[in-house]
Amino acid sequence: MPESINQLEILIEEVCDAHNLNQTYFGCISVATIEAFQNALIHGNQNDPDKIIIVDFQKTSTGVSFTVKDEGDGFDHLAIPDIKDDGKEKTFPGRGIFLIKSLSDNVTFNEKGNEVEIGFKTVGINIETTIDRAQKFKVYKDSAQKIEK
Repeated sequence: MPESINQLEILIEEVCDAHNLNQTYFGCISVATIEAFQNALIHGNQNDPDKIIIVDFQKTSTGVSFTVKDEGDGFDHLAIPDIKDDGKEKTFPGRGIFLIKSLSDNVTFNEKGNEVEIGFKTVGINIETTIDRAQKFKVYKDSAQKIEK
């Protein structure tokens, strides 16, 4: 479903443009939301082309949020271990959820586990959070470039 990911990238770009969000926000929102979409596609819908994934955007009082919902059976998000970032490359179950949590400000799953809301604070954000998020995105981007080579 590369065309679906392209559509999602266009949506994210339009949202960031409409709300004057800079490149750091765009990068973090893109990676986190696309990761949630890929989790929904692979783990939720089991790559079934007859099942759909719904992506929704909402402007909130503190920023923006994206919701990704699949038609799968869901999962227990609390059963995924909370891995701490030690600066080393991550290759463990739950890597996608780790990325989503690291690059966003708020992650909420529904009870069934087939829907995730990913929130990004864009007002009142302090400089330390902005720098931390930019560094995490750079690490992700650098590691992705190594894999492509």
